[in-house]
Amino acid sequence: MAENPQKNYGSSASGHYGRDEPAVERRSIRDYYIILRERLWIALPLALLLSVGLGYFQARETPMFSATATMQFEKGERIVEAQQVVDPTVTSEIDLNTNLRLLESTRLKSRVANSFTPEEVKILQAPYIKDLKAGATPPAVGDCLGILAVQSIRNSYLISITVAHESAEASALIANRYVDQFMQDLLERVGGSNEYAVVYLRAMAEQLRKDSEAAQQRLLAYMKEHNLVSLDSSANIVTERLRSVNTALQAARLERLTIEQLFNQVEAHKAAGRDLLEISFIASHGSVPGIRDHLSELTRTESILSERYLERHPKIIDIAHAIRVSKGQLETAIAQAVRDLASTLEKAKAQEASLGAEYAKQEAAQLHLRDISVDFRTLENQANVASLNYTQILNRLTETSTSKSLEKFPVRPLDRAFVPALPYTPNLQRIARNSAGIFVLVFFGVAFGLSLIDDRIKSAWDVETFIGANLLGIIPELNGIKDDEKYTMVLDNKQSPGMEAFLSVYSSVKIHSKLDFPKTILVTSTIPGEGKTLVSCNLAGSFAKHAKSTLLVDCDLRRPMLHRHFKQTNETGLLSWFQNGAQLDGDLLANPHLGITKVGENLWLLCSGGRSKSPTELLDNPVFGQLLDKMKRQFELVVVDSPPLGAVTDSMLIANRADEIVYVCRFNRAYRKHIKLYFNTLREGKNEILGVVLNGLNPRRIEYYSNYRYYRSYKKYYGSQT
Repeated sequence: MAENPQKNYGSSASGHYGRDEPAVERRSIRDYYIILRERLWIALPLALLLSVGLGYFQARETPMFSATATMQFEKGERIVEAQQVVDPTVTSEIDLNTNLRLLESTRLKSRVANSFTPEEVKILQAPYIKDLKAGATPPAVGDCLGILAVQSIRNSYLISITVAHESAEASALIANRYVDQFMQDLLERVGGSNEYAVVYLRAMAEQLRKDSEAAQQRLLAYMKEHNLVSLDSSANIVTERLRSVNTALQAARLERLTIEQLFNQVEAHKAAGRDLLEISFIASHGSVPGIRDHLSELTRTESILSERYLERHPKIIDIAHAIRVSKGQLETAIAQAVRDLASTLEKAKAQEASLGAEYAKQEAAQLHLRDISVDFRTLENQANVASLNYTQILNRLTETSTSKSLEKFPVRPLDRAFVPALPYTPNLQRIARNSAGIFVLVFFGVAFGLSLIDDRIKSAWDVETFIGANLLGIIPELNGIKDDEKYTMVLDNKQSPGMEAFLSVYSSVKIHSKLDFPKTILVTSTIPGEGKTLVSCNLAGSFAKHAKSTLLVDCDLRRPMLHRHFKQTNETGLLSWFQNGAQLDGDLLANPHLGITKVGENLWLLCSGGRSKSPTELLDNPVFGQLLDKMKRQFELVVVDSPPLGAVTDSMLIANRADEIVYVCRFNRAYRKHIKLYFNTLREGKNEILGVVLNGLNPRRIEYYSNYRYYRSYKKYYGSQT
């Protein structure tokens, strides 16, 4: 049936809703509300547990007091004299950062700890002594200095020294003591000068500069001699080429061995006088398969004619001549296949030899680089060492300075630390804000995160955009309908949302179908239990209700079910017909081994005829395809119910003989990546995939997951009539 190609709801190739509009999952505020509602009892307890637990543990923290003292570094003036020596004041951000590190050093911490009087030590140890067991030794002074934080104030020469301690008085005492001891240490370090040291360092720096330049020149000359931009870069390029050539060489060698083995097999068959058609390469090469099929058809025709005519009859003579010609053609095709195989072997050997020569060339280049790498590394190390020595002397010369007078000291206290009145932690307001923020993040993160990582099929967007297929319809859960009635809902004209859903699938199949009647539609799924048999029965019933002579075929030969749903026996059917010779002559409707039964108006049923553990013997046999072709001459539509693709490979064999495919997915059951994998496999064949039927949605979820609104309208419409 060549229907008008109406608006395509989801392209099977590009994953777009139309030609110009990109496929984007559009969600409203109500959609997000439903996501939160569905995962409320997972996200809410987890968010409450984390937020309340975090707040509880933070509120139980030991109260801490914080005191801050501030120092100011004054930027000194440069003293320009004959000796070109500068004073030790702060002249750059580097000097400021150096003093920050000195404030945090272990040496200054030791000075601070040793500066406290016995009375001050008792103040520092007081918070720790109250928690000690009887007879325990109080902690050392160095362990009672609290938490130190030294920080420079942005865009200034100010430094803040903050100390956190369990005692308010101790925090202020320690902060002020750090300021005092730092100033004392600085005074001791920068006092005095030595002009002789400056002269010596300048002479040494000049000599090291010349040595560094000479080492660099030797390295550059060696690189120019051997045409090196960088040893590592050259080595990487050669190594990458060697790896690529080696990969290609191994592939060529493997291909040559494969072809050589096949060629030896052909020679062995020729030597033993065996039939070369036993070799799959010969049997499938070029025109051999077609000639064999033609010869087989001629032989079959000769057998039929020999039963009707004598040996000298013109038809017998003609068919015998045709057989001789076909045999000659077959021998010629086989000889051509052997010649092609020999030519392919020679090409493979030539390719392998060429790659071998290239591999030897690249290997020699790599060995050459390895030979010169020792000299290169030696020269490079010499240049680096000379440059490092020169840099170190320059740094030492820069750091060495003197001052003509110490009248102005480069640092002074700005603000002394005072005893804080209240602890800075625990801060109940901050804890409440953090807990609320954690609650919101965890609640929404868990709800929407679970929605993102759930890979199971559950929406029209999953079908049309991710899988790239048409959504033919959505079937709701049919829990309120008896099992015996589900499979004949359309035939029995049972008024329910389920029947309307199947009629919607019927309409979508007609819209998306590009083939005219007669034709074969295969119905399959990913895993068992997704409702493919339910869809097969009601889809066939829908076409039958619309005056199309329809045959429903049970090709699930491992687990047949159609005969039960239509209350038929399963003694005759496909397997019975195949085991009794698979005759295609005559009227198939009257064939006792097929047992085709009329189960409704315009609807016939072909059962499986039993069970089979190896149904591929039938499904892969050409006679099965011939049976379907003949059925299409007697029926306008053949609907084939097949096994799930994820369980067995039977459906793939059936799909090769079907015209169109309807794929059934159960809501929240199969994974999108598996369905997409099977879709890609099906698309490689010649079949037309009409689309996906989404089955088993709860009516409450249909509005969210599918954007379909007809269920509510259906209830209003039929409710008003009743």
